[in-house]
Amino acid sequence: MASSASKFNMFTFFKLPSAWWCGVRVKYIDDKKAVTSVTHRWINQNPFKSMFWAVQGMAAELSTGAMVINQIKDSGRKISMLVLNNTANFSKKATGKITFTCEDGHLIEEAIKKTIETGEGQTFWMQSVGMNKDGVVVSTFTFEWTIKLKK
Repeated sequence: MASSASKFNMFTFFKLPSAWWCGVRVKYIDDKKAVTSVTHRWINQNPFKSMFWAVQGMAAELSTGAMVINQIKDSGRKISMLVLNNTANFSKKATGKITFTCEDGHLIEEAIKKTIETGEGQTFWMQSVGMNKDGVVVSTFTFEWTIKLKK
């Protein structure tokens, strides 16, 4: 499975092709932080000349999920992951390049440790904030991830 930004971008081409074709790319990833970006283009626009909300959601989810994938891989255990819930707030029209940043990687480590120790599934919320090139927040997404040991 992917572990670096370039490997995640190859992963999206094969496993998340709609995100890849819309221009979603991982720019940076470590255990605590991930950054993705997507640029407003014809293929990902809405009728209002801005980026379709679902494309923003793909970029935001990848900034959280990429860290979950990496930390599960690092645990050496077979653990399933799934988005249980999500919320979004749109505060400005998304045009140009939008960068999504999640700095909640520390939550994953705790949840993986608990699910391995107890054998019970765990849930945790992660936030990703999308900003335009001027540093203005255009959207904020939160995702409730659930993980559990595979049997």
